[in-house]
Amino acid sequence: MPRLREVPRAEVTDERILFFYDRLADPGTGTPGDWWTVFAQSPDVFRHAVRGFALYRDAALDPVLRELGQCRAGWARGSRFVFSQHCKQMRELNVPEEKIAAIPHWQTADCYSSLERAVLAYTDALVLDGGRVADGVFDVLREHLTDPEILLLTYITCMYEMHATIAKALRLELDDRPEPVTEAGED
Repeated sequence: MPRLREVPRAEVTDERILFFYDRLADPGTGTPGDWWTVFAQSPDVFRHAVRGFALYRDAALDPVLRELGQCRAGWARGSRFVFSQHCKQMRELNVPEEKIAAIPHWQTADCYSSLERAVLAYTDALVLDGGRVADGVFDVLREHLTDPEILLLTYITCMYEMHATIAKALRLELDDRPEPVTEAGED
């Protein structure tokens, strides 16, 4: 159960929010759909978040690199929802299952290209190191990507880290679960 009240469809007056309620806020999508119904608490926040989704779909950045960043951001932040959704997106892009399965331990997997490894290292620097990026990682990105592509990768990855954090904090979607770390003997 989400930590905030879900807004029932009958209370929604914003046509844009209703559009998403009718298409995505239902269990048929593979998730509870409560991200949408909780975000409807604030139509401004809802619209801002949805505009962010539209950004990456039209971006020039290779979608596989984008999804690597989003998927790893979900895993690194500990969001089952973001991780799961972007594993599915990677499959839709025909990313080999070996690469998807190796996201949690990418550092020891030999299935990634030099650029993919740099994207994964960059994601870890953004999510786990608060943006402290080693020059060597950035140099590899610069060898392969344009400045606008690097900016898009940075923005999109950070946006999904934020969504992962929000989903966990508010217990939305697949992140509606108890704290996994507890003192032994307390269960």
